[in-house]
Amino acid sequence: MCYVLYVASPLTLSEVRSMLPDGMSAHALAPDDDRRLRRALRPARTVLHLLIGPCSCDLLLQRDPVAHSEERALRARYQAERAGRDEIIRAIDLHRAIPDPLELEPPAYWRRALAAFVAEHARTAGPTVYWLRFSLRGPLESPPDPPPSAATIQVADVLRDPDGWLAEGDPIRVVR
Repeated sequence: MCYVLYVASPLTLSEVRSMLPDGMSAHALAPDDDRRLRRALRPARTVLHLLIGPCSCDLLLQRDPVAHSEERALRARYQAERAGRDEIIRAIDLHRAIPDPLELEPPAYWRRALAAFVAEHARTAGPTVYWLRFSLRGPLESPPDPPPSAATIQVADVLRDPDGWLAEGDPIRVVR
């Protein structure tokens, strides 16, 4: 479907939700996925999806509610993943499922909002793992096992570079 940001937090889902900026939402993983990822991403108590609408694409791609130009990048990615035409159409339809296209914000807005959340979360909860990945079925797909280790960065690094700290692929542990 799109990009998905996983968060492995020492907090509960409801505690994380209470800290989120407007427009972001947190959703539980399937129980088996949650247990599997909690073991891999210690010291997590909860692993969840952090989404803006139906996916996490808004952290990376500027939505175009009229011409849907951001979908070119998604279509190219789906084709590189060897997705079939019907699967691509379903994925694009799900990506478009945003609540109100008039309230769209640019990626820089969402990255700054995420950086502020990361800082507050680290202050309250301690070390947390963030893992951004591309998925053909988005939050509906079971995530693979993450790599055995995560790079560690400081909250100051996140706040200093809200546009560059979160990269697709490997998990990143954020500490105070």
